Amino acid sequence: MSQLDKDSADVQRIDNALAEWRQGDIALGEHWFTHVADPSKALTVESGQAKGELQSITSEVEGLVVLTQSCDIVRSCVKRPFLEVAPLVKVATLSLKQIERGLRPAYALVPATADAALVADLDRVMTVEKAVAVDWKRTQGCRTDAEIHAFAQALTRKRARFAFPDDFTQLASALQAYLQEKHDKLTKEGSALRALREIRVRAAPSWDASKIELFFWFIRDETDLERKPWDSLLEAWLKLMPIGDHFTYINGMVVLLEDLTAKDYVESDPLDLDHLSGHDI
Repeated sequence: MSQLDKDSADVQRIDNALAEWRQGDIALGEHWFTHVADPSKALTVESGQAKGELQSITSEVEGLVVLTQSCDIVRSCVKRPFLEVAPLVKVATLSLKQIERGLRPAYALVPATADAALVADLDRVMTVEKAVAVDWKRTQGCRTDAEIHAFAQALTRKRARFAFPDDFTQLASALQAYLQEKHDKLTKEGSALRALREIRVRAAPSWDASKIELFFWFIRDETDLERKPWDSLLEAWLKLMPIGDHFTYINGMVVLLEDLTAKDYVESDPLDLDHLSGHDI
C-alpha cells in the first residue's frame, strides 16, 4: 500500500469515527487534561514538582466535553484537524442550579451528566487532534434541540459577557450575596428567586458617564404560575444598592421575557454571579 493510500485510509478512519459526534458530547472515564504552568509560581502545581521553567502539567479528570462546533467536528480532519475540549468538574447542588440558569458563565451545564453534578469547566480549554479522539467512547451530552441551544448559549455567554466596572461590582456585591443566601430557602422569597430566569441591568447614558442611572430587569420564568409578592421583593432587592455620587438613580421591574422590547434587551447586560463573586464554586 502506498503512503498516499495509507494516509487516505487513516483520514477516512478518523472522519468515520467522529461522524456522529456533536458539540456538547462527552467522553467519560479516565481522561487527562493538560495545561502549561510555571512551577515557580505554584498556582496549580503540587509542591515537590521541579521548578524553574514552564512545564506541561497533566491532571486526571472525570471526562471531557467537546466545545468545537458540530459542523467543524464532522468536517474532514484534513481541513479541521483539531477539537477543543473542556474538563468535567463536580459542583455543589446550589452551583449546579446557578449554572443551569446561566448565572455562572465560567461553567456550562451538560444535561447528560447533570444528575451527577458534573459540568463543563470553560476556564480550562485544551486542543487535541481528532486522531486522539478516535478511541474515545461517545456519550451524547445534549439530547434535545433545547439542550443543544442552551449549551451553545453557555459557550457564547462565556466569551461575550460584559466586563462591569469595579465600582458597579462593589455596589452590586450586597445584592449578589443576598440572592445566593436566599435562593434555596423554603420561603416565598426563595421560591421567587428560583423562578427568575435572568437578571439584566442597563446603564444610562452609558457605563462611562460620570453620573449613571441603573435599571434592573428581573426576568421571571413564564412557566412559573404561582403568585408571588414581586413588588415587595423588588423593593427589598433594590434597597441593597444605595444611590450615590456616581450611581444616582436605581430602579427595576420584575417582568416576563416577552415584556422587554428588543431595544431593552440589547442595551442591557446579564448580571451573573461570576462577575461579582470571588467564592469558590
